[in-house]
Amino acid sequence: MSKEKIHIFDTTLRDGAQTQGVDFSLDDKIKISSALSSLGVNFIEGGWPGANPTDTSFFDNPPKLNSELVAFGMTKRPGRSCENDPGISSIVNANVNTVCIVGKTWDFHVEKALGISNNENLENISVKIIRNLCLMQNIFLMDIKIIEIMH
Repeated sequence: MSKEKIHIFDTTLRDGAQTQGVDFSLDDKIKISSALSSLGVNFIEGGWPGANPTDTSFFDNPPKLNSELVAFGMTKRPGRSCENDPGISSIVNANVNTVCIVGKTWDFHVEKALGISNNENLENISVKIIRNLCLMQNIFLMDIKIIEIMH
């Protein structure tokens, strides 16, 4: 019988910061990530480098943790290469080995919000492109249906 391991992925420092009235300081982020790490959380999503000065500072000089620190970001923007996308650049330069990428996969969002074809969107969310550019050990996909990537 094999033993399976459950990995805990915490989003407090990014998703929790989207709560009305919550505004984590750099010191808050360091203290919270240290506490989560000491609790044994495997992956700690530290925020979105490049999205705001606090998150950028946090990833410029990340705390030493026993957990894997994760940078959050989105797929490349339509009409840009990965190499020329500021969002992807922020992830690449985040001083981490793990990223969580969010992408739109609902046809309605792709057509109305992004204004591109499904095929172009699939190219934008290609893990191969991101992995080759970032050389990341771990890439988590958020809101991206794996079956759509395989087409």
